[in-house]
Amino acid sequence: MANRKYFGTDGVRGEVGVAPITPEFIMRLGHATGRVLKRHWKSSSHPAVLIGKDTRISGYMLEAALEAGLSAAGVDVVLTGPLPTPAIAYLTRAQRQAAGLVISASHNPYQDNGIKFFNHNGDKLSDDAELEIEAEFDAGIRCVPSNELGKAKRLNDAQGRYVEFCKRGFPSDLTLRGLKIVVDCANGAAYQVTPAVLHELGADVVTIGASPDGLNINKGVGALYPEYLAEKVIHHKADVGIAVDGDADRLVIVDAKGNIYDGDQLVYIIAAHRAARGDLGGGVVGTQMTNYGLERAFAKRNIPFARAKVGDRYVLEILREKKWLIGGENSGHILCLDRHTTGDATIAALEVLGALVQQGKSLADASADVQLLPQHLINVRIDKASPWADKAAVKSTLADWEKSLAGRGRILLRPSGTEPVVRVMVEAEDESLARTGAEAIAAAVAA
Repeated sequence: MANRKYFGTDGVRGEVGVAPITPEFIMRLGHATGRVLKRHWKSSSHPAVLIGKDTRISGYMLEAALEAGLSAAGVDVVLTGPLPTPAIAYLTRAQRQAAGLVISASHNPYQDNGIKFFNHNGDKLSDDAELEIEAEFDAGIRCVPSNELGKAKRLNDAQGRYVEFCKRGFPSDLTLRGLKIVVDCANGAAYQVTPAVLHELGADVVTIGASPDGLNINKGVGALYPEYLAEKVIHHKADVGIAVDGDADRLVIVDAKGNIYDGDQLVYIIAAHRAARGDLGGGVVGTQMTNYGLERAFAKRNIPFARAKVGDRYVLEILREKKWLIGGENSGHILCLDRHTTGDATIAALEVLGALVQQGKSLADASADVQLLPQHLINVRIDKASPWADKAAVKSTLADWEKSLAGRGRILLRPSGTEPVVRVMVEAEDESLARTGAEAIAAAVAA
């Protein structure tokens, strides 16, 4: 497989005004995407692309550039305005669109932005599709005749359609009445959606992080800053708090005491409840960064567990390969493939809340079997040409520590894909042991 020139693990992303996130590049990207879509389009009518965005100020500029490029290729555009990334995945499928594009940089600050891509089924694009778009991009813009240009329109009540989609996955015999929930929307794409879903299911909702101004997305609020949510949950004497990130595909939950529960713990609550009901659908997929404590908790329940590379697209690949349903990352990306084709913070939150309500348990009780192990991470700077993995000292040190931690810890060595460092991470039952192990292995790598 050839290396992708512009696409990363989830579309194209970067600082606005710096290549590739410039109006010129995004217009060419829209045009290239349109050319590829037309090449595979079976109907005589124009293919149409759904475009959503989060609340960054640069979204207006990039939306216009995408629209111009797609129109020049002869592709129609349907605009939704601010909506969560998973909402675009759903609406693309529901509206029978040729593709869905999301203008978002997820949990990044407002200075960044990017484009995420979904195919007509609401799935992330394959590597082959991304390579085809890149090849078309390099051919430049070739505008179709005026009578073949694409048109643009807005999708009426896009938010309401997605709210109903989320609610449909919640058991009809359950209610959230009696629960007071603080919802932190990160001043992002979910600010008019997630609170509405929970309110319509009966919860008493207190909304924070719901005053976007184009510059405050993810700024001290949302899933990256759950401590703020914890303060608000205690202040409002709420039962639970829910935080999403800027495009609402990442979830963190806080209990009434202000304790924070990450993606590993939330995946366990969902999977354990489903296993007890008999509808888990196989096993669970995590990543290389998933805490070893979660793996041990699943082993005690005889729930199969597999690890993917870091990134929700790789979790999805393993889920599809094994025909399983549940997977996620400790960062809060959680997939429930019988509910949606992609990670969705709102749907994942409903899965957790449904489990708690049905079992009559608190977050602490429902996740009690997961004893998260302390982790110690060291970034070791190396020369790009360094054969660090082949060093005898690295191999022997690694072997010694793997033997020492067998059954009670884990080691991860991973070269960074963006900078010349090797990430050395050690998990162990004892924090000092994790630190000592990481330091010993890091020293061997650096020597």
